Amino acid sequence: MYVFQDFGALQRKPLHVKQVLQTVCVLESVILRSFGPGGGQVLFTRDTAEAMLSRSGIRILTALRLENPLARMVLECVWKHSTVTGDGSKTFILLLASLLRMIHTTACKEPNMSHTYNSREAAEAATARHLADELLAFAFKELDDVINMGVVPYGYRVSWEDFTAKPPSPALTNNHVQKLLASFYHTRVGYTHCSFTSNLTCELLTNWKIKNYLSTSSLQFVNENFSALHTLLSGYPITCSRLIEGQVIHRDFATPCPQTHRLPVKAVVLTGYLQSQLLGAGHALELGCGEQEMEENSTKKKSIVQFTAWSERSLECIIANLHRLGVSVLLSGVKQSAAALALATQADICVVECVSEDELSLFTQLAGTIPVSDCSMIEPRHVATLSFCRPVLLGANRYVHVAFHDSEKMAMVKPCSLVICGPGEGQTDQYACAFRDAIHMLLTSMQPIGTTAIRASKITLQPFKGVASSTPTFQEYISEPGCVLPAGGTFEILLHHALLQHGNRLSASDSTNMGIPTVSRLLAKALFSVPQMIYSHSPRHFLQIQTRILSFVQNHSHSFPSPVYNQEHKIGCNDHSLEDNKQTRRVHCCKKADISSKVFMLDFGLESVSCKYQLLLAVLQCVTGLLRVDMVLHSHTALRKQTD
Repeated sequence: MYVFQDFGALQRKPLHVKQVLQTVCVLESVILRSFGPGGGQVLFTRDTAEAMLSRSGIRILTALRLENPLARMVLECVWKHSTVTGDGSKTFILLLASLLRMIHTTACKEPNMSHTYNSREAAEAATARHLADELLAFAFKELDDVINMGVVPYGYRVSWEDFTAKPPSPALTNNHVQKLLASFYHTRVGYTHCSFTSNLTCELLTNWKIKNYLSTSSLQFVNENFSALHTLLSGYPITCSRLIEGQVIHRDFATPCPQTHRLPVKAVVLTGYLQSQLLGAGHALELGCGEQEMEENSTKKKSIVQFTAWSERSLECIIANLHRLGVSVLLSGVKQSAAALALATQADICVVECVSEDELSLFTQLAGTIPVSDCSMIEPRHVATLSFCRPVLLGANRYVHVAFHDSEKMAMVKPCSLVICGPGEGQTDQYACAFRDAIHMLLTSMQPIGTTAIRASKITLQPFKGVASSTPTFQEYISEPGCVLPAGGTFEILLHHALLQHGNRLSASDSTNMGIPTVSRLLAKALFSVPQMIYSHSPRHFLQIQTRILSFVQNHSHSFPSPVYNQEHKIGCNDHSLEDNKQTRRVHCCKKADISSKVFMLDFGLESVSCKYQLLLAVLQCVTGLLRVDMVLHSHTALRKQTD
């Protein structure tokens, strides 16, 4: 693979593994300043003297001016992962740097194969690529089994009912829902406001809970319509953020707002113009002095007068039809003419112009109506019934506030909008991104670990298409959505221990196959660097946490089946024992009872196992992509879009 920016004035420089590691280490040094519970915020200043203060990893990385193409490749991988899961950007960089160090150290220890390669650097690059490929293949084939058997049993499951319990019990809020979201918001909005934002998020999801539907359906709806469901309000503390009934349309009335005594309110969504736009801009009359020109101009004036009269009559008919249907509110996606606004004002019909497509789409979904583009075709099925439609003042801006009439469809949800407050525009935007990413994190958390996640990852990775078998495997039965663990390195410590045991068992059973144990131990060592970095300020605390977790694992390891399986037949399991194991795992895997928090629950909240699993897959794919780059071609000329 070649990475270049232009076709002219090229300088060929072979890429070494050490150069890739150095590039990632620079990004790591930036991230370390804000990583962990003791991490601080990073202050950026722009050329315009604008300052930005943030602890969000993806926001810090995107604020950097990166000229190195490898650094931009890493940033693209981090951005794609953060877009899907909403979290893990800082851990992504730390784990990526740790893996590259392990690969570089292992590649340097390999004997110099000078008879096969031109130099030792080429031999190290080949070894590094081989290790990266083996790691990715191990992740696709074995990692989900290791996590499901060595990590998941020591966590517990958070269901959709826990997120939307109303009213939530104090124990449930403190131990499950609040800790999962609070640990996420801790690194985004700070420790002071993480509890407030987590409770507000739970309240938002409770109102948007769609009855008799899957949990992911409600989350997906909020995620897809989040841009139309929130309003930014600068100049206020974040504690002023709140939920308000109905929908806020971020436009003001172009005509006087409807009278409050006319309830309920009937509205129509219009995507086009009220009147036909037959004469466009640029049509001017040509005035001359000759008789023939005067006759032509007279004909043109007569035609224009006739068209104007027809247009006015057509517009009056449309307004009369709207008045007959009882319509008093018109939501328009375009700007209407002055004549249309004047006639609408006379008919006591208020018009809201230039409403965004996202807001119109949300309105039609909640109102259960159909938008119309041709006003001459307006029918009762295009008319929506609202509880009210009135102006609302949020900060210095006045918007349109609507609430939907009670119906069978509205009984399924309670529509509400989220008002997000912040001291400044930059901070308010960061809070909005935190709320949006929290929804992404919950969506990923509600996905099971196993073949579903692997197949989703393989869609964008063509070289590894078809690695996993389509035959149902054991993890499809034992994997449950919503599995969480105590935050603060618990997942990494448990998986480190499980990977080492997995490698030792495979080495004992098959001494000829040394590939999987090698990459298993390599990944285990790389994972162990994450909790070490979290507790870098207190090594004694790290040893205490590690001892407590491993002691709990050793005391409860007899309750779970062996994590070692053969691809063709499960070792020590016939058909009956397999069913028994599945039943056993359903009892012990991710129990809703608080089995782990009473033993080694930490003070950092909870984190999703599914998000961690997706993070590992993304990091391993990024490592493979970086080490496949053969050469970087630097250009000293401007980039040309077209070649000769």
